[in-house]
Amino acid sequence: MSLTTNRWFRAERHRGEIDRLFDLYWGGKERRITALTLKIMGVNLMAVIALIFGVVYLSQYHTRLVEAKLEHFETEIMIVAAALSDGALEEGEGELQKSRLFPEVAARISGRLGATLGKRILVFDKFGKMIVDSEKYIRSRDIKPVFVVMKEKPSRLESIELLKDMAAWIVSLFPKHNMLPLFHGIESENASDYYDAFDALGRNLSMSAWRSSEDEKRLVLTAAMPILGLSGVEGVVMMVNDDNNIRESIGDAWFDIVKIFFVTLFITILLSIYLSGVIARPLRKLASAAENVRKGKMKYTEIPDMGDRNDEIGELSLVLRDMTHALWERMDTIEAFAADVAHEIKNPLTSLKSAVETAIVVKNKKNLNKLLEIIKEDTERLDRLITDISHASRLDAELSRERFDEVDLKKLLHNLVDAYKSPLDRNYGANVSNDEAVKDGVRIKLSAPENSDVFVRGSEGRLIQVFQNIVANALSFSPKGGAVRILLKINDNKRVTVAIEDEGPGIPDNQFKNVFERFYSERPEHEKYGQHSGLGLSICKQIVTAHNGVIFAENRRDSSGETSGARFVVILNSV
Repeated sequence: MSLTTNRWFRAERHRGEIDRLFDLYWGGKERRITALTLKIMGVNLMAVIALIFGVVYLSQYHTRLVEAKLEHFETEIMIVAAALSDGALEEGEGELQKSRLFPEVAARISGRLGATLGKRILVFDKFGKMIVDSEKYIRSRDIKPVFVVMKEKPSRLESIELLKDMAAWIVSLFPKHNMLPLFHGIESENASDYYDAFDALGRNLSMSAWRSSEDEKRLVLTAAMPILGLSGVEGVVMMVNDDNNIRESIGDAWFDIVKIFFVTLFITILLSIYLSGVIARPLRKLASAAENVRKGKMKYTEIPDMGDRNDEIGELSLVLRDMTHALWERMDTIEAFAADVAHEIKNPLTSLKSAVETAIVVKNKKNLNKLLEIIKEDTERLDRLITDISHASRLDAELSRERFDEVDLKKLLHNLVDAYKSPLDRNYGANVSNDEAVKDGVRIKLSAPENSDVFVRGSEGRLIQVFQNIVANALSFSPKGGAVRILLKINDNKRVTVAIEDEGPGIPDNQFKNVFERFYSERPEHEKYGQHSGLGLSICKQIVTAHNGVIFAENRRDSSGETSGARFVVILNSV
């Protein structure tokens, strides 16, 4: 293999690693930036934007810095005043006790101190006339600092200096800065034209902060202090300082804030991209699987299982899986229901078609009447089937909208038994624990616990429908002289059991589960075929299941082990 080919393979492998890294951060190759990514970045950038408001810190920092400079300024002005009092002030002796300020000496001291401190020093006599300006004195004599060796500042990038200038501009926008009075510069030689100097003539130490009159962005500090002699105020020393040091400090603070901002911004963007990959990718998988379910591309489409995430997305995947499973079950049920309906309707239709076709050619009136009777029975059977099918198909939707309340189950069963009595024998509203009725020679007996209310949560109308169907089914199988017993019992686990027993032939041993299937019909021999649709017990099971209950069937056994009847048991939760 050639060297060029090796390099190409290494480059491809490297690019594949980069793509995997991008997939990790950006959530896959399909869409690098999703709407969720932008939302996450927007939310996270709010924290960074909040960091920008840290610039307000500059205002407080600026204020504290000015206060610190003024305190330092006070010390410096006191030192300058003490130096002038000691070196440029001559005090008289004897009885005169007078003092006098020498301008030449004051100029020399002020010039040296001004060059050393980097301040402009003005000296006024006791009449408020300027006698010394250190800036002019320094220029005339080209004085260099003696006591302070100035270090050369390291060269900085122009962009950094631009950032510091930006900090000064931001500070200039603060209300506190704009409220400072304007300083018009050193334009007059009279102390009365300078607030601090005029105030110092009254034996006061005065300090102020100003805005420069040049661009209204620079800060100027002034301080003035009287030069006291034996006879009182002999002069005033005023010191002026522009904001070079303050601007430099503000610029450094601003530069630090900007560095923190960009580092935070970089970390925030990486975290946003990572969160996007962690959140957006699984959501897209769930959305894709849900879309496949909607389109029905695959039978039993699986929703990805993300339950091990232990977060909202994991919960969403579990809920979607359960929902999809229930949906497929419902679709299978509908499909099976449609097939069963088609099969059940086809039988009477086939019989009806055959009878009609035969009736066309039959000439014998007796046979024709027989065929018409068959047509009538098949039509009635179709009517019953369609009615029951209509009720069964609406049952799920109606149960989902049904309001469940507390139901007195003992009273409900008593009313059910009462319905089989003649109107004169009915005991309306009575709370009877044990009751009995007779229907077509079959006794119906109710046995319920005395002095104990039995309440369940559910729909009274639907529960009546369940027990009516089971009792009617039991009556149809019980022989004359037999009995149908309704046994109500409260269990220890807060469950209520209602057992309905008959004395019929029982249920075939292999059909206990099938009796609750749709269109299953196992009728007694004396009953004419087609009288029932086979949906009654199936509807009962749907209703009981909707009440979070259980229904099952079993056979009763006598002492010899022979079948003595059937028993249908309904278990519900008590209130």
